[in-house]
Amino acid sequence: MNRPAPTTAMLLAAGLGTRMRPLSDRTPKPLIPVAGKALIDWCLDQAAAAGIATAVVNVHHLADQIVAHCAARATPRVVISNERVALLDTGGGIVKALPLLGSAPFLVMNTDGILTDGAAPALSRLFATWQRGGASGIDCAMLVHPREAAHGFDGAGDFFIEADGRLRRRGGAATAPFVYAGAYVIDPVVFSAAPDGAFSMNLVWDRLIAAGRMIGVIHDGAWFHVGTPETIAPTATALARMGAAR
Repeated sequence: MNRPAPTTAMLLAAGLGTRMRPLSDRTPKPLIPVAGKALIDWCLDQAAAAGIATAVVNVHHLADQIVAHCAARATPRVVISNERVALLDTGGGIVKALPLLGSAPFLVMNTDGILTDGAAPALSRLFATWQRGGASGIDCAMLVHPREAAHGFDGAGDFFIEADGRLRRRGGAATAPFVYAGAYVIDPVVFSAAPDGAFSMNLVWDRLIAAGRMIGVIHDGAWFHVGTPETIAPTATALARMGAAR
């Protein structure tokens, strides 16, 4: 029997955005506009369209600006996870927010990327794979994108995908064909053995991959990694050409 799709999301918005300087010196990276819309709103709008009712947003750098911006939204309902005292990295930030996220599996999204839908809505495809994964012991379903087609990404790639969909790290290979596309569904039970304080989600992912409990979903739309000021204009141009700009 399929398990339910998530209705709660965690949006990672607490980072310093150092690669986006000087823009991020005055404006937190999630609020930087791309094609007429703040980066965080690209994510929140997509999450709302996929049925997410509540989004937990963590804040640190220029936190008050993000809090004020999110307060103006009606859907999804935004709850703030306060990391003003200290940054906790991606894993530690999620652990701190667990009391707000609840006990059910939830969606996690980065706020420095823009997904456009392919043949079907990207998050709906991710949710469908997650739902089917219950029968095969999957604790995390991650959206990945072909490295060579990723906009604004110049890395060596993150993952290989096995025949059964399970993910494998690039390891010692020079390149890998798929990159993390900024969205995944995860069961909070995987955080029961998480360390205290700041830590990267890579720690959790590696444990899940080693146990064969993490699956990849290949995104069939476009993915734009908006990591530096130089990526903003070409991203906006491409989105306008695709008819995706606001």
